[in-house]
Amino acid sequence: MAAHFGRRLRKGAATTAVAAAAVAALSASQAPGATGDDHGRQATAGASAPVPDPTGDDATGNSPYYTDLPPLNSPNPSPSPSAGTPVAQGAAEAGIPATVLDAYKKAEAELRASKPGCNLPWQLLAAIGKVESGQARGGEVDASGTTLRPILGPVLDGNGFALIKDTDHGAYDGNAQYDQAVGPMQFIPSTWAWAGRDGNGDGKKDPNNIYDAALAAGHYLCRGDRDLSQAADLHGAILGYNNSQDYLNTVLSWMEYYSKGTYSVPDGTGAAPGHRSDDGTPRTTPATPAEPANPHQGEPGSKDQGGRPSPSPTPSKPGGGQDGGDPAPRPPGTPDPTTPTPTPTPTPTPTDTVDHLENAGTATAELTATAGDAFTGTISTRAETKAGAAVAKVRIRFTISGDTDATFTGGEDVATVATDSKGVAKAPALQAGEKTGDFKVTATVVGRSLKGVDYQATVTERPADTLTAATNGDTTLTCTPGGAFADQVQLKATYKGAVADKVAATATLIKSATDATENDKGPYFKDATTGKAVRTLTGLKTDAKGLLTLPKLYADDTTGTFLLRVTTPGGGTLTVQLTVAADGTATASPSPSPSASATS
Repeated sequence: MAAHFGRRLRKGAATTAVAAAAVAALSASQAPGATGDDHGRQATAGASAPVPDPTGDDATGNSPYYTDLPPLNSPNPSPSPSAGTPVAQGAAEAGIPATVLDAYKKAEAELRASKPGCNLPWQLLAAIGKVESGQARGGEVDASGTTLRPILGPVLDGNGFALIKDTDHGAYDGNAQYDQAVGPMQFIPSTWAWAGRDGNGDGKKDPNNIYDAALAAGHYLCRGDRDLSQAADLHGAILGYNNSQDYLNTVLSWMEYYSKGTYSVPDGTGAAPGHRSDDGTPRTTPATPAEPANPHQGEPGSKDQGGRPSPSPTPSKPGGGQDGGDPAPRPPGTPDPTTPTPTPTPTPTPTDTVDHLENAGTATAELTATAGDAFTGTISTRAETKAGAAVAKVRIRFTISGDTDATFTGGEDVATVATDSKGVAKAPALQAGEKTGDFKVTATVVGRSLKGVDYQATVTERPADTLTAATNGDTTLTCTPGGAFADQVQLKATYKGAVADKVAATATLIKSATDATENDKGPYFKDATTGKAVRTLTGLKTDAKGLLTLPKLYADDTTGTFLLRVTTPGGGTLTVQLTVAADGTATASPSPSPSASATS
């Protein structure tokens, strides 16, 4: 989290005592519970702590967050003040700025439609928005939901915070050296790159827009097959957002508070939190003493907390005496104060030691699946040093690209997995969609610009090996030359004896049993748009029962016997014989072993 509201509140002894009492009371009455509506009750003593998202790809980079807890009393409805009028503390806690609240509810509605099994409540988004940015700084957003000023977290340079080197070339956070969490839901750029969504329909994915950020947060929380009505999944999702038990407790407290009742207040009038998780936490390199906070933090061109370079110390004159003369004698073994202290070399992270990625045994033959089916093969990637040693605890991002609708289990096209002790990361199972063709899965190291590993995969068409006529083969189709056949041809598709649904089929009026090219005379279909004669139909599909009813057939002025052939992937073939008679009768019958030629 790292929205900054200007000066950090300084807590005196009295304030500290009051805050401590409030926290103690809330801890007793609103600590996260185990299930469902018990989120605000004390957890059972000795219960194991929830574990974070196993993907290891947290949304915020474990940035600081606001630790303010909700009031002890349940929220009560309060009249909304006029725009620009501050809301009284207490009443404002239950009030959420109108645009921000609208974004949360719209995100909930979209997830209810796209991932109904996730059961995402908007109150969870509101709780996260509260602790991450104080509801976008109390609703400082424009009519489209974009923050009036950028909300940036501390520089994640390892100096008291996580170390995440730049992944977006400063595109989102303006920092080309290190990443910073961005926007009202505080996504780090590397996570936004795949989790970002367009929530307001303007064609852009902007982490500084509350509609985009709220929808992205919803999809992030609903990854995989999570059901957020279950405590374990809920806790895992929140810890995946920011891996801290205190963070989990704080979010659950606000979620319960908002669940008891809330209301909208005008944008810009919401209550701003005052205490952050990094208040009073010593940094590796202390900030400049007594330096006032930058009142323009978060504005373009400014440096947020942790981003200002500390002034260099004034070099001292040689010599240790007061008059600058010879130094005073030093006890034996005491370091010379004039000798500069060497800057310690930072310990490289596991990610820093990765030299390349390798395919960890994925066979190309295993990456083919029929439309609608799950892939049997698993994509595995190994992270290695230059010497070929395995590197554990490295985040590997798997990204699907290509013109298909294949996804990972859960419906996402990006997944991030940490390598195990053998340096191997296994992507989630692939699920084929209905769109056939080739696609690619690329594995890359999060936070590094190393060459990725590509895996080619294919989605093939659903097959049918047998086609049979579903209508009586002796049915007489009555028409005169230039008229229409009274009945439509219907067939049934099976594959290995089972119903073959959603199977693509092609129907063609062919010249003869030995010449499958399209006939240029005789019966025909009509183009649905132009009404012109069409003698080949593609894009046909069997229904859930494996049935396919062809469009109505028409006859031109040519009399004789003609052949209609229907084929499917997998070898299914059915040939129907059509006879147009001058006396006004025509027949259509299946011809399993067609031998008749079209005549005129």
